[in-house]
Amino acid sequence: MLIASKYEEIWAPEVNDFVLISDNAYIREQVLVMEKTILRKLEWYLTVPTPYVFLVRYIKASTPSDDEMENMVFFLAELSLLHYPTIISYCPSVIAASAVYAARCTLERVPSWTETLEHYTGYSEEHIRDCAKLMASFHVAAPESKLRAVYKKFSSMDRSAVALRTPAKNLLTQS
Repeated sequence: MLIASKYEEIWAPEVNDFVLISDNAYIREQVLVMEKTILRKLEWYLTVPTPYVFLVRYIKASTPSDDEMENMVFFLAELSLLHYPTIISYCPSVIAASAVYAARCTLERVPSWTETLEHYTGYSEEHIRDCAKLMASFHVAAPESKLRAVYKKFSSMDRSAVALRTPAKNLLTQS
């Protein structure tokens, strides 16, 4: 609880608060020793990178960026997270780069992939194309999917209604 609160809360409780919560079953030093033990066992790995971490950086590299572009990237990335085979087949940075590429294709941004994006992502267009094709197919299937929350979320005007856009035809027709 102490580790989680330090990680998530703006104003984390003090160690003495946890001593009181435990009805003084432990003293302050015991709580601190256990915290260190747990962190060492975890090797200080408290989070794993998700596509979101990369999306923020890659969207900035995809200049000029606007609300519609950002919403399309997040829509495609969130759709891909609903498909377990995709998230275990591709690392988070590839999912993020593919979402940017698929969004640029969907919104007909020219060029679809730039040297700047290749530099900041570390991926060539060829490397991310297969994952982007999957995202385009998820976009096609989204209106009829059983899992419609992401589609509904990005169909609203406050999300630029990007879910209602025609999926990237060039990604759907490529073999």
